[in-house]
Amino acid sequence: MASKKNSSRKQLTGVVAILLTTMTCFLFLPGLNTVPRTTLLTVHNKMGTRAIVDELYHNGSINSKWQTLLTISIIPRLHHIKPGRYTIPPRMSNFMLMYYLHSHRQDEVRVTLPEGLDLRKVARILSKNLDIDSTEFITATSNRNILIKHGITAKNAEGYLLPGTYDFAWGSTPEEATGFLIGRFRHFYTDSLKSITAKKGLSETELVTLASIVEAETPLNQEKNMVASVYLNRLKKKMRLQADPTVQYALGGEARRLYYKDLAADSPYNTYRHSGLPPGPICNPGAASILAVLKPAESNFLYFVATGKGGHYFAESLTEHHTNIKKYKLTQRDTQPLIDSK
Repeated sequence: MASKKNSSRKQLTGVVAILLTTMTCFLFLPGLNTVPRTTLLTVHNKMGTRAIVDELYHNGSINSKWQTLLTISIIPRLHHIKPGRYTIPPRMSNFMLMYYLHSHRQDEVRVTLPEGLDLRKVARILSKNLDIDSTEFITATSNRNILIKHGITAKNAEGYLLPGTYDFAWGSTPEEATGFLIGRFRHFYTDSLKSITAKKGLSETELVTLASIVEAETPLNQEKNMVASVYLNRLKKKMRLQADPTVQYALGGEARRLYYKDLAADSPYNTYRHSGLPPGPICNPGAASILAVLKPAESNFLYFVATGKGGHYFAESLTEHHTNIKKYKLTQRDTQPLIDSK
């Protein structure tokens, strides 16, 4: 009787050993279901596990889907795979393939956002470089929860997406990208800068709004503080800003030449028709433009006009300003002049 029990135990032990060996081979044997070459996989946002396995099969990373699905069933934690672009090494085991996708860092993409872009243009660049839909990004910039979290009282994050060159995870969500860019602004806008803003009698929104106008007026860092001084001087004298970029913003669409008829555009952003600052920023200013508003040049200038060569002429009086306009027109003889003067 004892010998029969011992025999049954040995048989059971043998079966368990075979099952464990089979399971071990199934999970950990290199190349059992994967190919002997490097392959690429793209996992998009909101992509489910089965869709990922389908993609692995269709792009030639695995020979059969059932082995991968069974591996995930055995170890459910491997379900969690982040969106991203993956370079899959050759001859991985079933377990190592899914563990690699589960634990591997997402590919990062270096993206440059130049100064002076509005929300739509920022969205286009991110959409082109990351797995982000431009419309969803614009929606995220108006997300009240995100705005409240970052202390923004405006209707959207226009003006708070600090330009620069950043490394984004390719699979970043619109909300993550929005929060990251606002976070860069918050990191830049230190307590000392907040103190200067308050001393100048400006709110945060007014600072960013004026900086966005300065940004749109000139790409030259060396004259930003002069442009800022013109607008601050006009505000002190309760003169309308008459800033051409605000008219461009009011008109919408792509930037184009402005004509006198455009100055009648009925919009609160049109500073030819309305006094004071517009309701909010017209683009996302860089650090230099923000600092120019906080530390403007000491001047009595009230006007400026393009030189036609990249910079601007500045003037304290209308007489001097009209002289500068004539200089500008001399450089524009063969074209219809822009309304680019204050």
